[in-house]
Amino acid sequence: MSQASPAGREPAAAEAALKGLCPRCGARTLFSGVAAFSPRCRACQLDFSGFNVGDGPAAFLTLIVGALITALAIGVELTLKPPMWVHVLLWFPLTMVAVAGSLRFSKGMLLALEYRNSAREGRISRE
Repeated sequence: MSQASPAGREPAAAEAALKGLCPRCGARTLFSGVAAFSPRCRACQLDFSGFNVGDGPAAFLTLIVGALITALAIGVELTLKPPMWVHVLLWFPLTMVAVAGSLRFSKGMLLALEYRNSAREGRISRE
C-alpha cells in the first residue's frame, strides 16, 4: 500500500520526483507507469491530470542529452578513432537510456514544482 512521507509533510520537489511521491501528501502514487502519471493520488485525491507538464521535459532532455552525447562522441573520435560501428553500438543505446532514464525524474520534478508554486495557465486580467 502507499505510504505517506514522514510526519505527513509535503516532500521536497526533488524527493517527490525521485521517489514518485504525491507533492501534497507524500504517498507513492505519482506514477502509474515508467513515466506516466496516475490520474489522481489514491491517498489524498489530488488530481494530477490538472497539471500541465506536457512535452517540455522530453524536448529539453533530448536537447541536453543530445549535446552531451555529441560532445562525448566527438571527444572519443578525436582521441581513440574507433571504427564507425563502435560509435553506433555505444552512442545510440546510451542516448536512449539517458533520455528515458531522466524523463521520469524531470516530469515528476516539473509536476511537483507546479504544485508547490500553484502554477496555472496564464490569464489576462480584465480589471
